[in-house]
Amino acid sequence: MRAWLRPFLAIDPSRQLQLLTSLVRWIALGLVVGVLAGASSAALLESLTWATKTQVDNGWLLWLLPVAGLLIGLTYQRGAGESARGNNLILDEIHAPDAWVPRRMAPLVLVATVITHLFGGSAGREGTALQMSGSLTDNAISRFSFITGNDRRILLIAALSGGFGAVFGVPFAGFIFGLEVQSVGRIRHDAVVPALTASVTGDWLVRRLGVEHTPVPLIGAVELTASLVAKMIVAGICFAVAAVVFSELTHGIKAFMATTVPAAPLRPVIGGIAVIGLTFLSGSRDYAGLSIPLITESLSGVAAVAFFAFAWKLLFTAVTLGSGFQGGEVTPLFVVGVTLGATLGDVLHAPIPLFAAMGFVAVFAGATNTPLACTVMGVEMFGAAIVVPLAIGCVISYVLSSGHGIYGGQRRASSLPEPARPRSRQ
Repeated sequence: MRAWLRPFLAIDPSRQLQLLTSLVRWIALGLVVGVLAGASSAALLESLTWATKTQVDNGWLLWLLPVAGLLIGLTYQRGAGESARGNNLILDEIHAPDAWVPRRMAPLVLVATVITHLFGGSAGREGTALQMSGSLTDNAISRFSFITGNDRRILLIAALSGGFGAVFGVPFAGFIFGLEVQSVGRIRHDAVVPALTASVTGDWLVRRLGVEHTPVPLIGAVELTASLVAKMIVAGICFAVAAVVFSELTHGIKAFMATTVPAAPLRPVIGGIAVIGLTFLSGSRDYAGLSIPLITESLSGVAAVAFFAFAWKLLFTAVTLGSGFQGGEVTPLFVVGVTLGATLGDVLHAPIPLFAAMGFVAVFAGATNTPLACTVMGVEMFGAAIVVPLAIGCVISYVLSSGHGIYGGQRRASSLPEPARPRSRQ
């Protein structure tokens, strides 16, 4: 028998059939998750577009932010139940399944997020997209008898991928995000097929429905000189500091509110009053809602953003979310990063659009402990020509902010490599 035939004769047909069946099964399940994620994300994006435009055209709505906060607070106190735990509930269910993600989570967080934006709160959209996708997936698919406990974990990971890829228009980053975000230091390879399928499907459906994402410019390649790389390292350190400050300040405000304001519905009322005060103190309404114009201005490198714009956005968002308003953290993190990057580019005499793009993804990488997903996201949005600067910023931010993050439900499978121990002499 010829030697080259032996590997083929050793193939087990029944084993290959099992693998093929499993592949088809997970693609089918991923498609369903992707449709749920895409449809819910499209509804969210369209709703936020309306809310943002309405808020800009009717600036007086900001005065009603405390009233909106009271409405959200009362609703979540009386009817949210476990839904109030948000993304952390979904992460906990991935690691240690205990109960179903509530059906009410999706409509509650959608309405509350739209209200937050409509009345001028500083929040994002990723948290809402992930919660909607996770809730819909757990209740539409995972309750079937043929879905095992481990299957459910995988489907929830796919839901995170689908929601993220669909709401930001980054299918490959969404794919990696779901695998990476659930544990710091561990990627779930058993979920790659449904996660990829869900993210690509969700993004495709959003685009098919005609929902448009905010356009960003492609950024050309730069020569990586020693001087420029040194400036990138400095910027990466600054991005890590911003990520840590954002995470700790948001958690700190939540803890402070919980201990000093026993009546939960009053917390967003106080937060709303604080946001109004910050608006007058800053002298600008640029920090309300998503603050998309700040992203556009920073990446253009033409219009100079306020020197402390990143600090204002960070503070506005920490107060908004920490006091109990609903919404995501990621888009505000984009704004914090992109404005900080533009400021650093100006101070360090470096290419401003490049450093703005680095900040866009690097602060997010540090705050969510997802350096791979964020690097890929930067490539999808700004082009592959700057993949090395993007990776430098994301990795440094992740390493230096390790141990901190916006998702308390993340598990820490491993941290940085342990330092080598000297061998004992015998």
